[in-house]
Amino acid sequence: MNLISPVFQPLLQVQQVSLDYQTDRHLVRATHQVSFAVDPGDRFVLLGPSGCGKSTLLKAVAGFVRPSEGQILLAGQPLQGAGPDRVVVFQEFDQLLPWKTVRQNIMFPLQVSRQLGKTEAGQQAMHFLARVGLDRFADAYPHTLSGGMKARVAIARALAMQPRVLLMDEPFAALDALTRRKMQEELLQLWSESKFTLLFVTHSIEEALLVGNRILLLSPHPGRVRAEVHSHAFGLQGEQGPAFQQAAGRIHRLLFDTDGPAEGDVPAAERHIA
Repeated sequence: MNLISPVFQPLLQVQQVSLDYQTDRHLVRATHQVSFAVDPGDRFVLLGPSGCGKSTLLKAVAGFVRPSEGQILLAGQPLQGAGPDRVVVFQEFDQLLPWKTVRQNIMFPLQVSRQLGKTEAGQQAMHFLARVGLDRFADAYPHTLSGGMKARVAIARALAMQPRVLLMDEPFAALDALTRRKMQEELLQLWSESKFTLLFVTHSIEEALLVGNRILLLSPHPGRVRAEVHSHAFGLQGEQGPAFQQAAGRIHRLLFDTDGPAEGDVPAAERHIA
């Protein structure tokens, strides 16, 4: 008997995607023919300088922006706009509804999308609040929470939707350094428990190395793929070691060395730096 193994398919495929936006004077290209694939359970990071189009790419994956060129596939099917299978956590945590409690903020999208009834939505909300350590604050209102607590509520709300891909757009950028480090630890702990698929945007090389297992490097505007590197050897305790600093230095050179290799020409040693 001939056994034919199934063809492996990435969960998310971005194929030659160019993104444009209109200003008062002219059309601006944000990204140019960007391609990458995200596998189930990946912690995939889009890394690049401000203005390289990484946040616009995230919005395109969310279904908020339509590509000018190329296509985006989820489980092999072209995206048809936004949907609950892709949930975005932005860096502005004031997106929480101020007139609703923490529990109600998590229940609201579950009920609006008709995924769950009121009782089930409340149970789901409490489960994920406990996961982020905020079940004691279920009846608090957003204005009473610190920035870090709001961040945890936003993550709990996103995870409660049980999306196929969790999208995070510089979610910790507005936090102080200590709170940001704590949130990185909590995000990795949540991932280790659930192995959800994460697409994460940052302009911090250090954060990319800590959070991601795969990192796509984008050139300055318009964003093009400079390289893809793997970062799976660094735990949160290894960021001060020489290997971590060397990896950060190599990523910096790949991002900003204009005489360096173009997409597709990156040596294998640079593709797998960690």
